[in-house]
Amino acid sequence: MPNLKFALRTLFKTPFVTLVAIVSLALGIGANAAIFSIFNRMLLQSLPAEDPSRLVNLSAPGPKPGSTSCNTAGNCDLVFSFPMFRDLEKIQTVFTGIAAHRSFGANLSYAKQTINGQGMLVSGSYFPVLGLRPALGRLLGPGDDPGAGESHVVVLTHAYWQRHFGADPAVLNQSMIVNGQTMTIVGVAPASFEGTTIGVKPNVFVPITMRELLTPGWKGLDNRRSYWAYLFARLSPGVTQEQASAALNTQYRAIINDVEAPLQKGMSEQTLTRFRSKPIVLQEGGQGQSSVRRQARAPLNLLLGVTGFVLLIACANIANLLLARSAARASEMAVRLSIGASRRQLIGQLLTESCLLAVFGGAASLLVARWTLDLIVSLMPQQAADTIPTSLEPSMLVFTALLTMGTGLLFGLFPALHSTRPDLVSSLKGQAGQPSGAKSAARFRTSLATVQIALSMALLVAAGLFTKSLFNVTRVNLGLNVDNVVTFAVSPSLSGYTTERSADLFARLEDELAAIPGATGVTDSLVALLGGSNWGNDVAVEGYKAGPDTDTNSRYNEVGEGYFRTLGIPLIAGREFTRADAKGAPKVAIVNEAFAKKFNLGRDVVGKRMGNRGSANSLDTEIVGLAQNAKYSEVKDAIPPLFFRPYRQGDAPQIGSITYYVRTAADPNTLLAAIPKIVARLDANLPVEDLRTMPQQVRENVFLDRFISVLSAAFACLATLLAAVGLYGVLAYTVSQRTREIGLRMALGAAPGRVRGMVLRQVGFMTIVGGVVGLAAAVALARLAQSLLFEMQGSDPFVLIGSAVALTLVALAAGFVPAHRASQVDPMRALRYE
Repeated sequence: MPNLKFALRTLFKTPFVTLVAIVSLALGIGANAAIFSIFNRMLLQSLPAEDPSRLVNLSAPGPKPGSTSCNTAGNCDLVFSFPMFRDLEKIQTVFTGIAAHRSFGANLSYAKQTINGQGMLVSGSYFPVLGLRPALGRLLGPGDDPGAGESHVVVLTHAYWQRHFGADPAVLNQSMIVNGQTMTIVGVAPASFEGTTIGVKPNVFVPITMRELLTPGWKGLDNRRSYWAYLFARLSPGVTQEQASAALNTQYRAIINDVEAPLQKGMSEQTLTRFRSKPIVLQEGGQGQSSVRRQARAPLNLLLGVTGFVLLIACANIANLLLARSAARASEMAVRLSIGASRRQLIGQLLTESCLLAVFGGAASLLVARWTLDLIVSLMPQQAADTIPTSLEPSMLVFTALLTMGTGLLFGLFPALHSTRPDLVSSLKGQAGQPSGAKSAARFRTSLATVQIALSMALLVAAGLFTKSLFNVTRVNLGLNVDNVVTFAVSPSLSGYTTERSADLFARLEDELAAIPGATGVTDSLVALLGGSNWGNDVAVEGYKAGPDTDTNSRYNEVGEGYFRTLGIPLIAGREFTRADAKGAPKVAIVNEAFAKKFNLGRDVVGKRMGNRGSANSLDTEIVGLAQNAKYSEVKDAIPPLFFRPYRQGDAPQIGSITYYVRTAADPNTLLAAIPKIVARLDANLPVEDLRTMPQQVRENVFLDRFISVLSAAFACLATLLAAVGLYGVLAYTVSQRTREIGLRMALGAAPGRVRGMVLRQVGFMTIVGGVVGLAAAVALARLAQSLLFEMQGSDPFVLIGSAVALTLVALAAGFVPAHRASQVDPMRALRYE
């Protein structure tokens, strides 16, 4: 306690130095704590399940002939058909249970209020395999998925129950409507459980056997060639992952060869051999299943490294401050040693001061962490932002506490060791003009400043690379005009609409939108433009000969009249779709240039015929137009082969959701306010989904680039500022210690310019050494982050030169003031110094 009181008095004797140190630490620790919070949530945190280390995820890489559908839970190697899941569930002997799941879009209605959200289709084994217990009522069990459409029960997530039901326990056995189906609420999931897929926050859990009823137009529950279910399992006691894999693959291949191989038609012998030999792969499943984790790993590792560099720079600054302060306290240390204090006691006292400084910085860092998390959330689309914890979670508080104490020891240890071994005689005599520390301390201070410059250079280069990459992304030619276009979606089939009612609503809504003052175009599509989604089909094209293993797949979309005109996509040949292209009319399609190139159609495509490969009449559709290539699903991806059909000619039961585009000559913000009112006029209980402008849609499509660029630039600027402060502090202190030497030089005839040059040469040396080391480190890091850069290399000369010039200017600016002061030293006063 006496040490603590003395440490407080000592810190507040120099309030400015203390404040600078606390702010530096708060910025460094806070940035690290914020990024760690996301890092932990995305990459480290296990499911809140019973012994998650025993969970394994199943995947089946290899040929999947038929239809394949995958989503945020993972790529298409991970999906199985539902009949295969049932087979594995029956024959496996190495798991206590195996579970299936799949997320789905849901319109949820209760007490005459409807919202659009997400749900999770789960097998009856899902909750038992996880070992979860309900917060209220019961969870779904094996008796809840006996057959297709037989179990109208639902479990609420805890957050949804609190938010929309007021945490009322009376909801049990009440009815709610999920995608038009009346379901009975049987329970509430535990508070800590939000599903097994990062990036998906379901509101409800429903039996997986209800999928056909809850997904209008989908029929694939009993189809062995329809792959869509994600599987995970719990290892039986005493069974290792390797043992389970060996046993399960023996049983799996028997099913593949005896049951599924005979179903494959039109497959080459080579592909059939691969199909017969494809394995089931088991991977650790304690963190759930999610493609978000794979996508987030590289940027989060990068940002955690960047914030670590910022903290190191802050620690170097504070170490220099403490070294400078220890010089002023050399006499104090000498006196205390001379009257009997042990060196160990003094080191303990100085480390107490360092740790107390770190504690103040750590406390302030919580505020910085919260601000940083708010900034991060503001850069993300809503769905991604929902996965980011903005509260100060226990794991983040523990990390902050450990980081605080670690930094306190890191920046305090060398100054404490150095200042407790002074030359007692020199210190007690207070000899004027003597360096207040050993040469080793001067070298250490210079080394710290050089390291700061190196780290700043690395961060400046990283920020420059990501900024230029983002600039490249913003310059991408989309092939369409998104200005003054507003988009939104509705899903009437999820609210129980029949096919006929949906078609009538779509037409009425088109007319209502077209009547908005200033509207110059209205169209719609089944797949949202630049929304990250894709539909694909194998096609047959007139004149194109395809073998059994030929890739004949093309992306496709079903769109409304005036689609290309409204979105500013030029037609090279042919015509637009009209309302006359409806059911009963001759089937028509428009293809893009990539499609024409893939299937060797050239520019003379109008009048050629195409269709779905393998159908009874495979050339039943006439191509009536050729559209210029335009970005479709992702801004950064290559434009895929793509054909369009009028949605009025499509398979009407599949139209569960449709996305509208309205072009206006007025302010798009007026449309954002008007559209919900128009939809409510037609159906007050129909939610409006994903309402935004198309420029906002484009920004959200490339949010990861913007996210990395903004944060890396912000952290690089902070690091450079801290490095400049550190460099200034080292030079100012060095000049003050060399006052007599400088005065003597000037008394002997040295010009002020020469004195300034002497100080600036020191700046130049540290900048050159630190800059070269930093550039080398930056290039090495850029190679690791190459996958995050768009249309550029990590060794981009423009960025490297620009970063070097910027850092040199900052370093010279930081060194100019001490150099100028040195040149203004009065020789007579300097010779009488101290």
